[in-house]
Formats: sequence, C-alpha cells, structure tokens
Amino acid sequence: MTELRCRKTEPLEGDKNEERQNEPGLQTGPDNYESLKTEDGGADDRSQQKNEGEVKEDESRHKKHRSNTGGASVQRSKGFSTSGFFQRLVRIFFGCLAAVACGMLYAVYLSTYHDRKFWFSTRQELEREITFQAGSGLYYYYYKHMLAAPSFERGLYELTIDNKTVSGQMINAVERLFLYPEIITSFIYRVTGSQDFVEPIYFYIGTVFGLQAIYVTALFVCSWVMSGTWVAGMLTVAWFVINRPDTTKVEHAIPLRDNWALPYFSCQVAALTGFLSNNISSATEMFCYLAMSATTLTFLLVWEHSHYVLFVQGLCLFLLDSFDLVPSRKMADIHKVYLTSLFLAYLFQFQNPTLLSSPMLSLLIGSVLARFFQQKMKIGPLVARVMKLFLHFHLVFTTGITFSYLVKKLVPVSEGDFILKFLEVKFGLNTTTDFVTNFLLCQESFQRPGQDFFLRLTQASVLPFYLLVLTVCMLSTLQTIYRRLSGQPMKSNNRLEDGQIGGQPEVIYHVFHTLFFGGLTLLFDGTKFLWTPHVCMFTAFGVCSPELWMTVFKWLKLKSIHPVVLSLILSTAVPTIIGLSLWREYYPRVLAELSDLPEYYDTDTVELMSWIKSQAPVAAVFAGSPHMLGTVKLCSGSAVTSLPLYSDIGLLRRSEDNYQVYAMRSAEEVYKILTSQKTNYVIIEGSICNELSLNKGCRIKDLLDISNGHAFYDKGDIYSFSKHGRFCHEIKMNYSPYTNYFTRVFWNRSYHVYKVNSVISFQY
Repeated sequence: MTELRCRKTEPLEGDKNEERQNEPGLQTGPDNYESLKTEDGGADDRSQQKNEGEVKEDESRHKKHRSNTGGASVQRSKGFSTSGFFQRLVRIFFGCLAAVACGMLYAVYLSTYHDRKFWFSTRQELEREITFQAGSGLYYYYYKHMLAAPSFERGLYELTIDNKTVSGQMINAVERLFLYPEIITSFIYRVTGSQDFVEPIYFYIGTVFGLQAIYVTALFVCSWVMSGTWVAGMLTVAWFVINRPDTTKVEHAIPLRDNWALPYFSCQVAALTGFLSNNISSATEMFCYLAMSATTLTFLLVWEHSHYVLFVQGLCLFLLDSFDLVPSRKMADIHKVYLTSLFLAYLFQFQNPTLLSSPMLSLLIGSVLARFFQQKMKIGPLVARVMKLFLHFHLVFTTGITFSYLVKKLVPVSEGDFILKFLEVKFGLNTTTDFVTNFLLCQESFQRPGQDFFLRLTQASVLPFYLLVLTVCMLSTLQTIYRRLSGQPMKSNNRLEDGQIGGQPEVIYHVFHTLFFGGLTLLFDGTKFLWTPHVCMFTAFGVCSPELWMTVFKWLKLKSIHPVVLSLILSTAVPTIIGLSLWREYYPRVLAELSDLPEYYDTDTVELMSWIKSQAPVAAVFAGSPHMLGTVKLCSGSAVTSLPLYSDIGLLRRSEDNYQVYAMRSAEEVYKILTSQKTNYVIIEGSICNELSLNKGCRIKDLLDISNGHAFYDKGDIYSFSKHGRFCHEIKMNYSPYTNYFTRVFWNRSYHVYKVNSVISFQY
C-alpha cells in the first residue's frame, strides 16, 4: 500500500495544473476567470489547503520509504563487500600458511637428509668438516675464524689483510671470496648468544637450510601471484623437491656461494613480478620496490657471478621496455634499483673493479642514454616503429660496448680478455693449448647438459607441461608485441574472458626470463640451477592459470561448452591430477631416501687431515689440487698455494703450477715450481694420478700434456711422449733424483705427502 500511494502522489507536483486544465469546470481562460474567482473563492481556498496537506503527508511517506529501501540496499552492498573481503582474507591466510609450511618442511627434510647421509650428529668435528665437499669448506673456515677472533671487529680486520691463506700473498678475503654470508652469520651467532645452546657448525648449516626454505617459499609466492591460486605454489614446491639434483647443490656442498645467493635471487624475482603487475595498489607496489632493492643488493654481495645473472635479467627487462610493454615510470624505478645496488655493492666490495666492467652496468648506461636520445621511439606507424627499434638496439649495445671498453682501459681487469678467449674456444671459433681454458671447458658446469637431465625432467612430468605452457604464453606474447607496435594501447586490467595471458607484463617478463636462461642451460650445464627452479614455478603457474586455458579456447573458438567454465575446471582438475600422480609415484621415493642411506665416511681423508693437524708445522705451506687445499685450509688452518676459486685467473694459474706434479716433468722442474710458491709439503692424489676416464681429453694429465707440448693426436686418440716419466708415478719409486728433492712423510691408499727439501741432498 505504501508503494502504491507513493506512485499515485508522484505526479502531483508536475501534473497537477494539467489535470485541472483538462476538466470542463476548471477552465481558466480570460472570459470566465473572474466568475470562477468570485463563485468558488472560498471553496478553492479550502480545497487547496486540503490538497497541500495530503501532498505533504504523501511526500513524508515517500521519503520514509526511500530511506528504508536505500538503507536496505546499502546494508546489502556492505554485506557483500564484507563477505568478499573476508573470503579474500581467508584465501590469503591459508595461502601464506601453505607457503610457510612448505618452506619449513623442506628445511626439515634437508636437515634430516644431511644428517642421515653423512651421519652428521655422530661424527667428530674434523669428520663433520670434511663432509663439505668440492672445496666449499674453505668458506666455513672463515666463519670459524670470525668466531675465534677476540672481537668481531678484529676478526673482520684480519680478513681484509689476510696473509695466512695464500702463500706469499696478502689478500682481502672479503673481496676475493665474497665472505659477507660468513661475516653476518658469525655476527648473529655472537649477538644472539647462540653459543650457549647450539654448536657453531649446526648454526651455520641451519642458516643455509633456512635460506633454502625462503628459496622455495619465494617460488611458491611467485607462482601464486601469477596464477591467483596457491595450488600452483604447492605444485611448484613438489616439482622442486622431486628434481632436487637439478635445482640445488645444497646436499653435497653447503657453504657454496650459490646456496647463499639463489634464495635472494628468487625473492628478487618474486618482488619484480609483483612490481610489474598492473593490478596492485600503490602500497603493494612500494613494498615490492623496497623488497626488490634489498634483495638485489644482497644478491650482488654474496656471489661473484651475480652481476652476470642480473645482466641476463636486465636483457629481459630491456626487451619489455623496448616493446613498450611496461610503463616507463616502472622501468625508470628498476634502473634506479640496479644502479643504486651496483654502486653500494662496489663500495661494500672495497671498490671491486669487476663491478665497474660488468656487462650489467654497460647495459644500464646504454639503455639510459638511448632513452634520452630516442624519446619519440614509441610512437608512429608499425614500419617506422620497427626501424626505430632496430636503431634503438644498435644504439644501446654500441654505447654499452664502448663504455665497457673505456672502463677496461682505465681500470685494468684481468678477467675480461680471458672470458672472451674462453667463449671463442667454447663456441668453436678458436682452439688453444692453454691449460686453464681447457680445464674450465672440461668442468661439468661449462659443458652441455646430458640427455639424462632432460629425461629426469620428463619423467617428473615437468618438461611436457613446460613446453605447453611456454608455447601458449610465447604465442600470446608475440600477439601482444604486434598489437603494441601497431599502436594499440596496453590493457591495464585483463579479464578472463579476453583470453590474453600474454597481455600481462609479469607473464611476458617470465617468458623472456625462461627463454634466456633456458638458452644458457643448453650451452652450460651449471646454469640449470638457475633455470630448473624457474621451470618448476613457470609450469605450475601455467597449468593452474585459467587465463592460459582461456587463451587456448579463444584460439580454438570453442562454442560447444562455455570456455570460461571449462577453463576454470581445467585449471583445477589438471594440477589436481598432476599432484596426485606425483604423490603416488614420488612420495615413497622421498621417504626411502631418508631411510636407505649408505654411510659416507672418507677414512683416507680423515687420516690425512689428522696427520696434518698433529704432525705438520703450524707455518707449513701445502700444495695440491684446489679442492684438497680447500679442505686442508679448513681442517688445519695452514697456508696453501692456491684456492678452489675458478673466477680468479691468478689463482687458476697457481693451480696450474700445482698440477705439474701430474705432468711429464723432471724432478728439478717440479722442485723449482713448488719452491717458487714457498711450498713445504705437496699432496699427490691417487685419484688424479691414476685417473681413468672415457673422455681422455679432459683428464688432468692429458690437459697438462697438451699444454706442455707432450701430447700428439693419431686418428683421434691422444698419445703422450716425453723424455721424463710422469712425476706422480716416478716419485713413488723412491730413487734419485726424486729423493734428492723430496722426502715422503705420509701415505695411505689415496694420498702421498712429500716434504719439499729445503736443502738438496744428492744421493745416487
């Protein structure tokens, strides 16, 4: 009844006079206006007062009704918004909970696996330190040194003027070895008073395992942000753990710089992904910017190869900017992050000249200058923009190469020319007999990956789905690039119905990212530890993203079933099926890895290190292979002639001199080489001297023979010839002239240690 009254009284204000004019007795023309006024004056006044009262009453009822209905609608909208906010909050809470749980479980798994593999908790301190393989124990030595110093400041000062590590040299160990992880960890151990309840070695490896937890959590979050569902994060972690031999080195060499650096790089990529996204608030964008700044600087400080990795990332962002796929404001902010991080890293690394000549800085300088001179590059028709684009590429790389050349002339960097020669030999543009170049080329990290690597990825179902996701995203990205070059604007908010997964800047970046690092992995096996984790994340994002399936259905022009509904179903069903199959096949294997572990115990190495600690003088200098010298330095603290650091050309040359004990050289020649490095003891390893390998060209003794001119080829086979026998074999015969220069002081099945005589005794 209230609604009816309201509708009846609504026309009173506007149509009241019109109704009266249409009535016969209410004509108000000039002929009868006076008679109407005199006859009906009193009645008209009474009826007017009555009508005004009714109108006011109806208007009050109408206002009351509108207030009631309006309040109800506002309450409904508030209820819907509150419900939506609560649902989002619940999803975020459970997603964060799942991310943290995955990281913590992975850290616990690594700790359990490490303890059972090496029987770590039952070993003595010396035996525990020997488990740090591949020469990585050298880094742990400096952690022990920082804890043994009288104060933190004194320990740090001694590292910057270290003359007890490399014989005859004073080095800045912080700059040379990137020791900030050990410095910060030792500082935290001191400040928190952890020495009261945890041993130093457990605190150290626990920190590394904690970083690995952050690593997988960052991959989880990155996949979650891109796909919109934390199921993608769960699938990412599952694939990461299953493909562990190809995603991390932490199981056998905990202190390696990679294990400290890659978690920060993963966090940086996750922050960059959020920063590039269009659908974020200003507060979230600022948080991503700050996180990206902090992780970029930390990444540069903890790994000597970090600026090369950021150079590849910079190329991906350079393409995004060139194709006008990301706002110029964001690219300017990213350039600020890179430049600021490089400058601060240069200062913290004691003016390390390598950072000044890094390709990353050259690319940044070229990009900034090219953007200044080509301010109208991103306007015009398609053909004109393509021509401007090629000119832009030429200008950027020409400027970058010129800048790098000038820096190397002003600040000599020994590694620059060597890297070029190395790449020439790697790609078959040149040949060389240089030992260091061939030695690096024979390292597994610099060789092409084997077929077993791709077979493992295929068996874990990663590679097939990765190729599907990459193909769809790459084709959609090419469509977006063509639209941008044709002048079409970039959509800020992509709907699911649009079917354009390649229209999102963060997705385009990850397409470039996986293509660049994938190409490097096909050339260098060591790059797989950067590429494979990203493959796990990128693939999980794709199969869990409704936008990817919607893009496929839009291309297929699916009409029989609603594509939006089908894409939502597949984005849930496909990862569920994959997850169940992985659980069924690999979960028992993971448990078996923890239960059926063979005992790892290197008796010969433990015996050798025990002898060095108890019998060798404190000031003795040892020579040997780089990996062995890293273990010697860790367990005894003695000075060594070289270090297991393959990014330092000077140390590699010293390692070449140490390896001459496995060459066809005379006793006098080897003696002169060792005494030039002030060597007191030389360690000869049977595994190198008697090395048997199908790839004969990569054995240490073969590389030495090629470098020394003692090798020749016949029908593809390598033959060695010299007037002297192989030193490591001849010295074991204990006859002159070898006994004149060297005296055997220790031996077991694997090692022979000889003292370099300070006074030559001629015995015949």
